[in-house]
Amino acid sequence: MTRTTEPDNLRRWRPDQPGVYEVWYITWNHPGTDQGFWLRFITEAPVANTPGVPGFGAAPRGELWFARFDPKRPDKTFGIHKRFADVASSDAPFRIEIGGSRLGHDHSVGQVSGGGHDIRWDLRWEPSPHTLRFYPDALYRAEKALPTMALSPNPRVPLSGTLVVDGETLSFDRAMAGQSHVWGKKHGYMWTWAHCAEIEGAPGAMFELIGARLKRGGVLLPTVTAFSLDLDGEQHRFNQLRHLLINSCTWRAGRVDITAISSTTKVEAELTCSPDDMVNAPYVDPDGTDLWCANTEIATARLVVYKRSGLRWREHRRLEAPRRAHFEVGGRERDPSVTRPHATVT
Repeated sequence: MTRTTEPDNLRRWRPDQPGVYEVWYITWNHPGTDQGFWLRFITEAPVANTPGVPGFGAAPRGELWFARFDPKRPDKTFGIHKRFADVASSDAPFRIEIGGSRLGHDHSVGQVSGGGHDIRWDLRWEPSPHTLRFYPDALYRAEKALPTMALSPNPRVPLSGTLVVDGETLSFDRAMAGQSHVWGKKHGYMWTWAHCAEIEGAPGAMFELIGARLKRGGVLLPTVTAFSLDLDGEQHRFNQLRHLLINSCTWRAGRVDITAISSTTKVEAELTCSPDDMVNAPYVDPDGTDLWCANTEIATARLVVYKRSGLRWREHRRLEAPRRAHFEVGGRERDPSVTRPHATVT
C-alpha cells in the first residue's frame, strides 16, 4: 500500500490555534442507485476574544457532516451536521477523530445521528499515488499568507465497504470516490467547486474545478478559475498562474459554466442540476461571519474538449457524466431557490 500522499492529509494547524478551520471531505456515488454522498470532518477554532458572535462560541470544536442525494426519491435527500467537543488526531499514521468517528488516509469509520436520521459507515479505499493540487504550485509555497488552501490527496480512488442510512444498507465495491483537504482562516467571498471521477466512455477520467472571488478593501476582485482534467492518460492542468484569469467560470444554484484554455487544449464544460437536488449548508468563518453553500453530488456534467489545429480549435471529444458530477456554489447570501437545509442536529 502506498502512502506517498499521506502527508498532504496531516493537520495544518495546531489543535489550540485560534482563528482557523480545517476540513477533510469525501464525495462518491452508489453505482446501483445513483445516490450521491458528502461526508465531512471539520475542526474549527474561533478568533480569540471576538465579541458579539452568537452561536459560535469560544472553544475549538469538531463537526461531522453527512448528506445523501437521491435522484429517484427526492424526498430522501437530506443533510445533517453535528458539533462535538472531543477531537483527536495523529500524524503517524494520519488520523482525525471527531465524536468517536475516524478518518484515516485510506479509510473512514463512524456514525452520526440526529434530526430523525441515523448514519453509519465503514469505508476503505486504495490511496492515490499522486496528490492533485487545485491551485498554482507557487501558492502552496506561500500558503499561510492566503485565506484558504485546498488539495486532494486522494482525487480518484476505488472505495469499498458499507453505508447504512436510516436503516438502508448500501454496499460499495470499488466505487469511484474523491477525498480532499481544505484549511484556512477565511472562506472566499464567493466560490464554486466541482469534481467528477466517472465520465461515460472515458475510463480513468476526472476533473476538478475551483472558481473564486475574493474581496479586498471593500472591492470585489475578478473571478479566478483553476481547472484540472485527466483524460486518456493525459493530465491537463489549467491551474497555474498563467491560466487563472484566462479561464472563465460563472455559477448560480443549479448551474456552473466553465471554459479552460492552455496553449494546446481548450475545455468547455457545463454542470447542471435542479435546485431540488441540492442542500443549503450554513458555513461560518472563524471570525463569526456567516456563509452559505449549496451543494449537490448528483449533477450532470457535459464537456467538449478541443485541440489546437494551427490557429483554430478542432473538436476532439464530447463527454458526459449523468448524475455523477459533484458541485457547490457558496457565498455570503443564502440562495432562496435551494430550500432543503443541511441542518444542525443535537
